[in-house]
Amino acid sequence: MLGDAFVKFLSETGFAVITLPELIMILVSLVLIYLAIVKKFEPLLLLPIGFGVLLANIPLSGIMAEPVGEDIGGLFYYLYQGVKLGIYPPLIFMGVGAMTDFGPLIANPKTFLLGAAAQIGIFVTFLGALVMGFSPEAAGAIGIIGGADGPTVIYLASRLAPEILGPLAVAAYSYMALVPIIQPPIMRALTSKKERQIVMKQLRPVSKVERVLFPIIVTLFCGLLLPAAVPLLGMLMFGNLMRESGVVNRLSDTAQNALNNIIVIFLGLTVGATADAASFLNVDTLSIIALGLFAFAVGTAGGVLLAKLMGSISKGDINPLIGSAGVSAVPMAARVTQKVGQEENPQNFLLMHAMGPNVAGVIGSAVAAGIMLSILG
Repeated sequence: MLGDAFVKFLSETGFAVITLPELIMILVSLVLIYLAIVKKFEPLLLLPIGFGVLLANIPLSGIMAEPVGEDIGGLFYYLYQGVKLGIYPPLIFMGVGAMTDFGPLIANPKTFLLGAAAQIGIFVTFLGALVMGFSPEAAGAIGIIGGADGPTVIYLASRLAPEILGPLAVAAYSYMALVPIIQPPIMRALTSKKERQIVMKQLRPVSKVERVLFPIIVTLFCGLLLPAAVPLLGMLMFGNLMRESGVVNRLSDTAQNALNNIIVIFLGLTVGATADAASFLNVDTLSIIALGLFAFAVGTAGGVLLAKLMGSISKGDINPLIGSAGVSAVPMAARVTQKVGQEENPQNFLLMHAMGPNVAGVIGSAVAAGIMLSILG
């Protein structure tokens, strides 16, 4: 009797039914956790995503199970509705807006062009994905990885191609985490030593009136031009308006910290939990990862090349390295620009100059997502 009960218990454990694909995905999750903890690559996102992948691939856990009849669903099924319904990404954008200083962009508005140029990777990859046989909706969601903006990828994928959300999110956040590895070789290959040594003039001071008006004007102009971008762009600008107005410091602090941290935890865990073995281990996933890297590389190159052109037109007062920050991995891409610039010239301080195209890239990726939704949604 006791032996039968023990055999029954063993047959109901995960050890008895775990498959090779699930073991592979558990290994993938451990790699993501390693990158987050040991390498400190975007740990705020890679750690919950990695652990979400781990939980989703433990057999019989039912953590993402849908409710059936009177049986309730798994914990992450309910938390995932914030992703599925497009709630979490705009809230994260609000937190990003509350944390972001748009001053460098306002002081040097021509860096808007660099943020726009870096989005070329999105549209080139969109065409490439179509050629490879992906549906237009999936191609649009894949291409947006080139914006290096995880919440935008998740938002667009949840609208256009929810079936590939897991691979898209893992690819997007992995490449964001690998910005310090991916970008520098591209930056050096496209610039000369002399160009990398260019010292840029100090930015002009930006008044409070300019800072307050900026999010309102951008919301009105971009919102009227592209209504589909309002959920992301509007929340980004609202967060920034709270920051710059100076009259709702408690709300701004909540958006930057407590609320943003809660949403990041829910988003990371549930997005990671969509990467189960059945949906992740296939040829399409490998194609998505490859296309994501291509999109990111083309976006970086596009920003650098336009910055080179702008520098040649303005007779050398723009360091082309700042163009690489046009991808919207804020503020990591700007820090990479600073690091590469100082390797060539220790007296060069490009961080604030790079923040202009960097925050322009955030706006650009939201606008690009709005274009994709308008065309494909």
